[in-house]
Amino acid sequence: MLALGLLSLAWLSEGSQRSEPMFAAVTQRLLPPDYDSNPTQLNYGVAVTDLDADGDFEIVVAGYNGPNLVLKYDKAQGRLVNVAEDERGSPYYALRDRQGNAIGVTACDIDGDGREEIYFLNTNNAFSGMATYTDKLFKLRNGRWEDILSDEVNRDVASRFAGRSVACVDRTGSGRYSIYIANYASGNVGPHALIEMDVAASDPARGVVVLVDVAAQAGVSKYTGGRGVAVGPILSDSASDIFCGNENSPNFLFHNRGDGTYRDVAAAVGLDDPYQHGRGVALADFNRDGRVDIVYGNWNGPHRLYLQSGAPGRVRFRDIATPKFSMPSPVRTVIAADFDNDQELEVFFNNIAYRGSSANRLFRLIRREHSDPIVEELNPGDALEPDGRGTGGAVTDFDGDGMLDLILSHGESMAQPISIFKGTQVSQTGTPRVVPIPSVPPSSISLLPPPLQGTSNNWLRVIPRTRFGAFARGAKVVLFTRRSGAHLRIIDGGSGYLCEMEPVAHFGLGHDEASSLEVTWPDGRVVSRAVASSETNSVLEIPYPLDVEEPLMPAPLETQMSALSSPSSVPGTSLSASTPMAGTAVAATSAAAGALSQTRMAQLAWTSTSVLRAYTTAASSASTPLGHTAASATQASVPLIRLPAGAWVSTCSAQAALAAEMIEVPSCAHSPSAGWQNGQSVAVQELVE
Repeated sequence: MLALGLLSLAWLSEGSQRSEPMFAAVTQRLLPPDYDSNPTQLNYGVAVTDLDADGDFEIVVAGYNGPNLVLKYDKAQGRLVNVAEDERGSPYYALRDRQGNAIGVTACDIDGDGREEIYFLNTNNAFSGMATYTDKLFKLRNGRWEDILSDEVNRDVASRFAGRSVACVDRTGSGRYSIYIANYASGNVGPHALIEMDVAASDPARGVVVLVDVAAQAGVSKYTGGRGVAVGPILSDSASDIFCGNENSPNFLFHNRGDGTYRDVAAAVGLDDPYQHGRGVALADFNRDGRVDIVYGNWNGPHRLYLQSGAPGRVRFRDIATPKFSMPSPVRTVIAADFDNDQELEVFFNNIAYRGSSANRLFRLIRREHSDPIVEELNPGDALEPDGRGTGGAVTDFDGDGMLDLILSHGESMAQPISIFKGTQVSQTGTPRVVPIPSVPPSSISLLPPPLQGTSNNWLRVIPRTRFGAFARGAKVVLFTRRSGAHLRIIDGGSGYLCEMEPVAHFGLGHDEASSLEVTWPDGRVVSRAVASSETNSVLEIPYPLDVEEPLMPAPLETQMSALSSPSSVPGTSLSASTPMAGTAVAATSAAAGALSQTRMAQLAWTSTSVLRAYTTAASSASTPLGHTAASATQASVPLIRLPAGAWVSTCSAQAALAAEMIEVPSCAHSPSAGWQNGQSVAVQELVE
């Protein structure tokens, strides 16, 4: 058996590639090339948002030598149509903006009105430094989309610099977003910018939105060749950090100090990569240890797959990219998602064939206990596009079938229409792959039948909202399952390259079952709720918890990284009041649990600083206006204990084994999913009445 397992592992090594195609092209059926909806033109960035607030997503495409597009799925026609039509009476007409030569696009709520604005980064044919046409920031005002950067009060703020990616960041946890602009500097011309609403000077109810550039005071006004941007709680527990992949200079990792200002720690954590030229980037938790990892592509250089690791005070990012994964290519967008809903993340590299063919590539990251993930190369199928001039891409489920759709834009070196791909929805065959079972020691190797690729797998989609009702971009969502533990997603505020994915935490479940979920907003507020089996294959909307106490902000990096080395972190002692999880005794867990009358659960979850927390949840079946299931904001979240890496909760009894020491945990039933745990694993434990 062991020999068979080792042979299987070898099959999954560098030389292997699955023969079954992952994607099938559906462009001719869903978005046939035509003048109105899919013109053959140069396109770049792609963003996903809900422009008309009807609960369905639209796909916004930055047009370079043609109009910007707004693609909406028409259920009656069964296809995507461009609603930004060439008709001056249309409320979407201004979004077309043919003169802009747009490349980057992002969407978020900058003024707190509950609807997302749309930012287009325009180059007007400039590669770096000054441009001759400003960026545009569109807001729905007076019944139509209007550029508020053209307002008299904002003309000095409108960027006239050539740039690349743009992203949305809630830097202070207010629910109002700033626009991060990765400009491409020429000497000391064209620093990175951070534009947001001046709350004191604005009156959004009257349509007055005054904008300011706060890049200098926030600490991100840098001169460099800005390229890719991704936003999320990378190092922070909740606050939004910013990663920038740069060209001809080191990358940036701006860590949020907790007050909306930043300092660059890329070199300190091993992410500076000073001799490469960054492009597309995505955030994910590839080894499911509760920490945010980073994958990005370098232009014709080695692609990176960085896992966050290291002891307290010595956090580092370690590149585990295999030779095939890292193989240089003219890469543009990089996307991390579970395309076949099998619980394992795939990484898609979108290349541009600008000097001969350059096919797109696809890899699966297969989690292993106590080891790095297996990197398995897959067959992209029709999404291979060897002659595609890839410039951007995004994922979303625009038709509501529970499977992520892949949208690819093309351009720069040749005008090409947009391509649409769906999962092939066929069974996989061939040699089975190793699938670790959480309840089995890592020394045992178990072979399971390969999962089905497609609609036989279950899924769950989670949409957190801000206090104003907009999409909570930058929020962290953790889904706990009964067999495979915890899965983490970041609500995208900008990633890929020039792009922004859908504002949804999409979880493939395979044949597993979700038990509960936790949402953490950028201001530190947390909501936890149970997930009923009847909610499988559905969309859950999670409202912002307006009725809870003031949020906890993350401690500065040096405090976070050294918290576990302090005396207060010794198991069995109380937590330090200076830490984000301070102030409540273990006994409070039982009291909080007793206050809830619905389904009650206690979950022990590792955070990014190895803090073990217990919280209780209550489910609600109330429906939202969009028809999704809403979560109750009722929740209790209390700190429990700290455990070092390597701890193992053996049973869900009154005690747990921790090395040679016994520490107290709440009384609960036995836990079928508590098993071999590494320092960042999850054990789900049900309370009994």
